[in-house]
Amino acid sequence: MDYSILESGLSIISQCKERTGDIWEAHFGAAAIASYFFVKENVLSAKAVARITEDSHAMLRSRTYMHIPRNAEETDAQAKEQAILTALEPTMDGLHWVGHNVIYAALSLWAIKELGHWGRKDDIEGISKLIESFHKTIPGRSWLGYSVSEVKKLEVSECDCFPEIRNAEQLSDFILNELSSFRAIYKAEAHHDLIGHMLTFSQALNILHDLGHTELFLKGIPSLLKLIKVLRTSRDIDPKHPPKLLSPVDRWPLQLANRSEWLPVEDEYWLRGFQHLDWDFGHTFKFPYSLYNHMNRLPRPNSKAVENFRYIIG
Repeated sequence: MDYSILESGLSIISQCKERTGDIWEAHFGAAAIASYFFVKENVLSAKAVARITEDSHAMLRSRTYMHIPRNAEETDAQAKEQAILTALEPTMDGLHWVGHNVIYAALSLWAIKELGHWGRKDDIEGISKLIESFHKTIPGRSWLGYSVSEVKKLEVSECDCFPEIRNAEQLSDFILNELSSFRAIYKAEAHHDLIGHMLTFSQALNILHDLGHTELFLKGIPSLLKLIKVLRTSRDIDPKHPPKLLSPVDRWPLQLANRSEWLPVEDEYWLRGFQHLDWDFGHTFKFPYSLYNHMNRLPRPNSKAVENFRYIIG
C-alpha cells in the first residue's frame, strides 16, 4: 500500500476537531492507518491487498479533509511525538470513550514513525487538541450490567484475578483469552462493538509499548481492565434473565451476532465490499488489524478467539 493512505489518515485525524467540533470523524483516519498496517503485517494475496487498498481509498474519498503530504515540512520528529504524548498523558487518568484517546494517539504516532516526516506544527497541534478534548469525557455510552456513572466509579481489585501485565506479549495473550471466553456474542454497541474496542484499545497500548513508552502503556492498563471487568458480566448471558442495558441505541431483546464465513486474511472476506455499510464506521479495518496484531505477537494462534472474532465482524 502507498504512503498516501497514511498521509490521508493523519490528515483526517488532525483536522477532525476543527472541522467538526467533535471526536468521531477521526475514526476514519484511524481506520485508514489500520488498513495500511494490516496489509503490511500479514501475508495476504495480491487480490486481497488490491481490494483492501481500493476500499481504503474509497473510504477516504467519502470524507471531507485537506490532504497533507509527507513532505509538507520537515520538523523535529521527536518534538512531534512529544507534543502528542504531552496531550495524551493527562487523559490517561481513566477510561474515556472506550479508549479512543489512546487509539487516535497511538495510531497517529505509528503512522508518523512509518512516514518519517509528516505535517507542520499546526497539523500536530490538531492531533494534540483532539486528544486533549477527551479530558473528563465519559467511559462510553452503551453498557451491559452497568450505568455510565457506575462504570466511571468502578474499581479494579485483586478479587478480579487479573494477571500481571508488564509487556505487550502478556497483554496480547490476556486479550485473546478474554475474547475466547464469550459463550455468545450479541450484535450491539454494548456487546460486539465493545468487545471489538477491547481489541483496539489494548492494541493501541501495545503500540505505545513498541514505541518505547512503557510508562504510558502501564498507566493505561487499569482503564482497559475496567472495560474488561464490565465485559466479563456478559460472557454468558441468560436471555430469560438478561442484565440491565443502558444505551441510547441498543434495546432488548438483543440479536445474536452473525458468524462471518470468511476471515480478513482470506480473499473472500474483502470481495463482498463494505461501502454500503460505510465501512462500519471504520471498524472494517480497525478490528481486523487489532486482532491479527495481537495474534502475531504470540507463538501460536488462539483458535477459540479467532472463532469468536467471526461474530465481531459478521
